[in-house]
Amino acid sequence: MSQISVQFSVASHIMAAIGARHGEPMTSSQLALSVNADPSFVRRVLAKLSRAGLVTTTRGRNGACSLSKAPSQITLLDIYRASEAPATFSIHSYPVQKVCPVSRNIKDCLEGVLEQAQHSFELALQRQTLSGLVSKLKQVD
Repeated sequence: MSQISVQFSVASHIMAAIGARHGEPMTSSQLALSVNADPSFVRRVLAKLSRAGLVTTTRGRNGACSLSKAPSQITLLDIYRASEAPATFSIHSYPVQKVCPVSRNIKDCLEGVLEQAQHSFELALQRQTLSGLVSKLKQVD
């Protein structure tokens, strides 16, 4: 059975929550409440966003995080890459059944199709900014 990764959606949620606060720093506890997730998981995602240069964090009793750039300068692709989420599309790892012509060839046949789909997905993310995501949130509320 496939594993579903929530890394990108949680990272996007965190970035949108910080972006919606107009530069006001947020604590990991506040973000964990917003995501409704374990604070240690949120801190791990924040560490990835920090390593990618998307957020700045301070530690300690008064620790908080804020965006490192304006929301208009951060794309969803930046967040996707920072989250280290697995590729959206991948080929199964089941062993090849040598007696079956489909099994022997399907992986090679699908490889180019899935690479193209991943590229299209990433181009779509590149066109969307964090500020656009935050604006959509405000329209819904």
